[in-house]
Amino acid sequence: MVKGYVDVHAHIPVKEYLVDAGGEYHQAAARLFGSSLKTVTASEMIKEYDESGVEKIIVLGWDAETSTGLPRVKNELVAEFVKEYPDRMIGFASVDPHKGRMAIDELEHSIKDLGLRGLKLHPIAQAFYPNDQKFYPLYEKCVELEVPIIFHTGTTGWGKQLPGGGGAKLDYANPIYLDFIAADFPKLIVVMAHPSFPWTDTQLAIAGHKSNVFVDLSGYSPKYFDPTFVTHMSKLMPEKFMFGTDYPFLTPSRWLKDFESLNLKEEVRIKILRDNAVRVFRL
Repeated sequence: MVKGYVDVHAHIPVKEYLVDAGGEYHQAAARLFGSSLKTVTASEMIKEYDESGVEKIIVLGWDAETSTGLPRVKNELVAEFVKEYPDRMIGFASVDPHKGRMAIDELEHSIKDLGLRGLKLHPIAQAFYPNDQKFYPLYEKCVELEVPIIFHTGTTGWGKQLPGGGGAKLDYANPIYLDFIAADFPKLIVVMAHPSFPWTDTQLAIAGHKSNVFVDLSGYSPKYFDPTFVTHMSKLMPEKFMFGTDYPFLTPSRWLKDFESLNLKEEVRIKILRDNAVRVFRL
C-alpha cells in the first residue's frame, strides 16, 4: 500500500552508475551495506518502493569525472529514467564543479531542458571544498534557477576499506563548510545528506541555526543513529529531517523497518517520512 512517503536520496540503479562511474569504489560501498550491485529497471524499482509504501523518489545523478577519471552519468540518462514514472520519480542532476562554466551550463540545461529539479554534489568523490569561492557561481546559478542542492556529508562507504580509501579524503565532507554556503546564499536550500559522522554535532548545530538547511537520513540504518541525533529529530527540530535510503545500497524495506524501532510519535514520523520533503522540495 502506497502511503505517500518520500525517499529524498536514491541513486540511479543502472550500469552507467553502479559499474562504469563507480568501479571498485561502489563495490566497496556495496560490501559495507551487504548489498549487491545488480542493475534494476524503473518498473522493478517502483515495485520495490510500492511494497514499502513509498510514493515519490528523488533519483540522483553522478559526475566525478575530474577527480576519478571515471565516466560521468549523463543527466540525460537520469531524465530518461525518471520519465518512465513521472508521477513517482523526481530527477536531480549532478555536475562536476571542477568544470567551471561547463558545469554551470550543464546544470542550466539539466533544469530547463531535461526537467530535472535539483543538484547533487559529493565533495569526497568530487574532491572539492564546498566553501571555496571559486564554486560560488554554481551556487548562484542554483539560486537563479530556484533549485536545491543535496551535499554528501560525513564519512562515506565510497572507497571504504580500499588501500588509503582509494585516495578519498573525508575532510571534504565536513558539514561546517556548508555553513558558509547557507550563510552566503540565504535563498538556497541546502540539504546535508546522511548523518554526518563523525561531525553529527556540527551538522545538528548548522541545521538548527540556518533556516535554509535540512538533513536527509540516508546512508544509515536508523538503529545506528546517535542518541543525540534522535533527540533532535524527535523533539528539538523534527521539521528539519527527511527520509532517505541511499538506494540501491540500502533498501526502503530495511530502512523503514529499522525506523519503526525508534518508536517516534506519529506526527514526527509523518513529518520525516513525507511532510518535510513535500515542503522543502515543493512536491
